Amino acid sequence: MKIYTRKGDKGSTGVFGGKREFKNSARIECIGTLDEVNSTIGLLRSKLGNDHEWQPNLHRIQKDMMNMMSHLARPSDSKKVNPNPEPKDGAEFCEQWLDEMEDSISSPSDYFLLPGGNEISALCHVCRTQVRRGERQLVTLMQEDPECVHDYIMSYVNRMSDLFFTMARAEMDKHGVAEEKWNLFLYKRKKKAVKK
Repeated sequence: MKIYTRKGDKGSTGVFGGKREFKNSARIECIGTLDEVNSTIGLLRSKLGNDHEWQPNLHRIQKDMMNMMSHLARPSDSKKVNPNPEPKDGAEFCEQWLDEMEDSISSPSDYFLLPGGNEISALCHVCRTQVRRGERQLVTLMQEDPECVHDYIMSYVNRMSDLFFTMARAEMDKHGVAEEKWNLFLYKRKKKAVKK
């Protein structure tokens, strides 16, 4: 079977249930960005090495993202049922991992940071910013097709950006790489001002 179908040569693509949408629709833009995130996670995993402790959790996130993208590809008016799993505990999974990582980092997260540090940390920041773009596009899709963007998807994707920020910090902390701080978080600045 050939990989190409020629059906998309005029700018449309198939979505779940058989309909076609333009490739710049809110749905396809959103799925495309989340696919980009998933690909960058794949690059991150390849840089980590097979025995790295993050591998199982990142592998799970990649599979969950594939399932979420398949559900986003199903317009809410589709009569066809999507049999793929729904990772409804994704936000909770991220929170548990976040808490574990934060407990292992030697200093609290009080500052906006300049992305970088080392290659792994920088890749985590690329994932974080791509996730944020995907989240913005999820909101656009939600405004067009509210029933398609389930709450668990929004929560999971929102939590993932915090996760990749913390992963970047954990990587730098583990290797003794100093963080390049920009500004205190706003709520920290307010607390500091109150104490004066």
